[in-house]
Amino acid sequence: MNNDSSGVIVASLREWIATSAPGAKLPSTRALVAEHHVGPATVQQALRTLVALGLVETRPGVGTFVRAPRVSRTHDFGWQTTSLGAPRRHIPTASASLRPVRHDMISLHSGYPAAELLPERLVRAAFARVARSDAAMSRPPSEGMPELRSWFASELADLTPSAISAPGPQDVIVVPGNQGGLTACFHALVGTGRPLVIESPTYWGAIHAAAQAGVDLVPIPTGPEGPDPDILAETLARSGARAFYAQPTYANPTGARWSVELADRILQTVREAGAFLIEDDWARDFTITGEASPLAARDDSGHVVHLRSLTKSVAPSVRVAAVTARGPARDRILTEVRAANMYVSSALQAVALDVVTQPGWRTHLRAMRRQLGERRDLLVDAVREHLPMGEVTLPAGGLNLWVRLPDATDLPRLVAGCEAKGVLVAGGDDWFPAEPVGKHLRLNYSGPNPGAFGEGTRIIGATLDELT
Repeated sequence: MNNDSSGVIVASLREWIATSAPGAKLPSTRALVAEHHVGPATVQQALRTLVALGLVETRPGVGTFVRAPRVSRTHDFGWQTTSLGAPRRHIPTASASLRPVRHDMISLHSGYPAAELLPERLVRAAFARVARSDAAMSRPPSEGMPELRSWFASELADLTPSAISAPGPQDVIVVPGNQGGLTACFHALVGTGRPLVIESPTYWGAIHAAAQAGVDLVPIPTGPEGPDPDILAETLARSGARAFYAQPTYANPTGARWSVELADRILQTVREAGAFLIEDDWARDFTITGEASPLAARDDSGHVVHLRSLTKSVAPSVRVAAVTARGPARDRILTEVRAANMYVSSALQAVALDVVTQPGWRTHLRAMRRQLGERRDLLVDAVREHLPMGEVTLPAGGLNLWVRLPDATDLPRLVAGCEAKGVLVAGGDDWFPAEPVGKHLRLNYSGPNPGAFGEGTRIIGATLDELT
């Protein structure tokens, strides 16, 4: 109620400000309390909103005044061209999946789950508890809080066969989200100007991280079942690469999950090449059918470097992930993490630990996976009805469908045409580290308003028809 009342006051004062001269004094807090029949805290909240909007300024002990409009003028920043010089490397622009959404749009483009699929009650309670704890004011070790590192290690240990040595807390480094982990791994294990074998298509954030690290990407094709181990072996030998980045479990964007047989062959290939497999295990919490077992649970020789993120499954505001690595590789990655970030907020680490160790966490995951399956099936049915020319494979987990369109599709015009009609979609070109092979859309079935999936895909199909 306070938030609604504050909004009413903001709207009323904005009308008053629009007709007032710069420097005019706003009514006092007491007068606004009497006029709107609210408490002083609600009035103060409204005034803080107006200050944040740049409409008013406060003078302690004097009052609040209409702020004079800032003078808009052009600026000459040409001097920076000489100082900066030409970019040393090209970093791609942000993916379309990060675009903000208006409330009246149908969103099929995002890479994050809708708020109703997240453990909101657990997260809010965790933040409240952590705010009262020492974690709110303390600095953690660079490698992360011991308790959280133990949790990440035990998660892998629970999946590790008895004949294999399980990782321990000493092998875990907490990083600020998966992106921070990727950048640290690429810097430490590959290095500027050196080759990294990568699936194509693959996660666009990995392409960005590689560009930031100055790494040379060597793409290999991948499909609904994963990459070909023979092509991987040939590429490692030909390129001299000593690292392979992959997503064995519900790859973004294809949704592929490697079979046990393929995973064993890939592991053997990497070992024979004396290379690292950088395993991006971002989607394990989003299993719909079957079981997801990371390759890191079947390797104790240090070849697999494992990344595990909680950002998408806990909350976007809790950017906490972990890199698990053994031997000197772990030390080099930690050095990169320290250089880039020093440490991850102890408050965020404590929130993440609080959430995943609550009894309600497992209950939440079961409910979320059931809802994901329902949304996936709903979107698949809608695609097959309204986009019969599209090819789609049913993923066993993850957040997205990867839809192959006819080769003659003008993808930029299709994306723009859908947006003009109120539907946001992500063109598949962002996920290719080299030239795109085919025309694709990545459609998110975990987004808001699944009831609009039918209308959204109908508009995509109608727009595609208009372009052909």
